[in-house]
Amino acid sequence: MSKKIIIIGGGIIGLCSAYYLQKEGHQVTIIDQSNMDAGASYVNAGYLSPSHLVPLSAPGVMKKGLKWMLNPASPLYIKPRLDADFIKWTLAFNKSCNANHVEKAIPVIKEITLLTQDLFDDIKRDENFSFQYEKKGLLMLCQTEKMLEEEIETAHIAKREGLDASEISIEELKILEPNTTLNIKGATYYKCDSHSTPHEFMTEMKAHLKAVGVTFFSNEKVEDLVVKNGKIEAVKTQNQILKADEFVLAAGSWSSLLSKKLGLKLLLQAGKGYRINTTQATGITIPSILAEAKVAVTPMNGFTRFAGTMEIAGINDNINKVRVEAIAKAAHNYYPDITLTEEEKNDVASGLRPVSPDGLPYIGKSSKCDNLTIATGHAMMGWSMGPATGKLVSEVISDKKTILNLNPFHPDRTF
Repeated sequence: MSKKIIIIGGGIIGLCSAYYLQKEGHQVTIIDQSNMDAGASYVNAGYLSPSHLVPLSAPGVMKKGLKWMLNPASPLYIKPRLDADFIKWTLAFNKSCNANHVEKAIPVIKEITLLTQDLFDDIKRDENFSFQYEKKGLLMLCQTEKMLEEEIETAHIAKREGLDASEISIEELKILEPNTTLNIKGATYYKCDSHSTPHEFMTEMKAHLKAVGVTFFSNEKVEDLVVKNGKIEAVKTQNQILKADEFVLAAGSWSSLLSKKLGLKLLLQAGKGYRINTTQATGITIPSILAEAKVAVTPMNGFTRFAGTMEIAGINDNINKVRVEAIAKAAHNYYPDITLTEEEKNDVASGLRPVSPDGLPYIGKSSKCDNLTIATGHAMMGWSMGPATGKLVSEVISDKKTILNLNPFHPDRTF
């Protein structure tokens, strides 16, 4: 049965939800408060990463975070503030930082990221899209023996899960990347990963959705929800009231602000990341992560992107120059021949990633509202989970059996 559906949020999650819902025959409208050409869905590293098995909330991360709190240039910067939501999130995050949680999360993350890779293949083929999508794997580059040991252990975990992961010697690395000078001790290699150029996919997907009849309202903020008897009847923007049968909350870091109107307290914090693009790193052909600095390096279509940092400091779009310099410094430390220019650093862009306390997204319906499907909280994995999340949202709304078990992603789960 065809339903009228409103999706709040036009990032990768919102677009992929619209894609699969439209295929099921539903009438879909997307509302977004921005111009839909910037933010986390555009400035990310473009990774499709089954390798990222271990959630952000891993043992020892909170301890590191407290130490890094004093250093605004650190890879993970949590800005302390007297805010009830932030305090609740921090306590839940700390509670999730244990080995038992990681063990349970690993197969869940693997499943959804592998599904996304398959779906990217399907979308590109079925719609004849031309966005860059390459399967060259991912290198974890390490400058210290300690980090190399940690990365080898993570690669062993991935291998046990059936992923193509291994340690790689410096000699093998030189064969893989012959035109790049590297200052490292060693590396691991995940052949299971792939990468893309985000804005290309987003542009093609928006054009496709418009062509098949999806309605778009950009630069329009949802200011309120009209709720009656546990159901949303309509959304109010600054310009209009829009009614629908079903609603999808895919508003990224802003999702928790709207969910509060339903009495649903989604624990969510905005994690800011930055990107610097350069055309001078032409020798880099395989995506890499600079392990100690937590900086991602992606050879995109026509340029190379250095992206990184997780700055949890509330919803804002301020550019922290200290963090930009930290990415530039890491680039030069690992690639001595590359020095990012002032012009490249000044062209920096940032995006806010919605971070749940346990490193797993919220996907599905809450008991608080019958006709709302939530799809947010993907942290740094939005690109790696986008199409799979969209398919799951479509299955929930179309009353179909979901391709994955949704229990680990339940919006009402406790921490």
